[in-house]
Amino acid sequence: MDYANKIDSVTNGFKDKFGKLTAEQLNWKPNEQTWSIAQNMDHLIVINETYYPVIKSVRQGTYKLPFMGKIGFMVNFFGKFILNSVEPTRKKKIKTFPIWEPIKSNIAPDILNRFEKHQEELKQLISGSKDLVEKEVIISSPANKNIVYKLGTAFDIIVTHEQRHLEQAKEILAQLK
Repeated sequence: MDYANKIDSVTNGFKDKFGKLTAEQLNWKPNEQTWSIAQNMDHLIVINETYYPVIKSVRQGTYKLPFMGKIGFMVNFFGKFILNSVEPTRKKKIKTFPIWEPIKSNIAPDILNRFEKHQEELKQLISGSKDLVEKEVIISSPANKNIVYKLGTAFDIIVTHEQRHLEQAKEILAQLK
């Protein structure tokens, strides 16, 4: 997967579609069960950044792989399952883990700038992790140590998840107009 281009595509999608919206519009929610456009971006920043310490720990040699990570078919099962669950075309929503919930209140209007900066950092992290991907390093989900997958799959999940939330944000915009 060409991560940099996919990340750029998501970043540009958010900027192009939502760059001219007011803070009020970015924080508008069609109902209490739906996140605002700003909350979608905040959620992506929050979830992606939980992977940073995991990768740092792997790089430093201090990462402790849980037992589940030693069972190959579980690594493949969880990776495929999570990746399929975040596909943009999947209609059924899955509730996120509490650590990945976005801010509940109004999000500052600079969310687009923060998101863009975050996306650049994410691209650098992924680019700088090519050696770990090639070694097929296995990690656990930052939300649950028993959910394990390859680091390359984690990056697939991250990028696909971003595409999903861009599509969800577009649906919110359609309801806003």
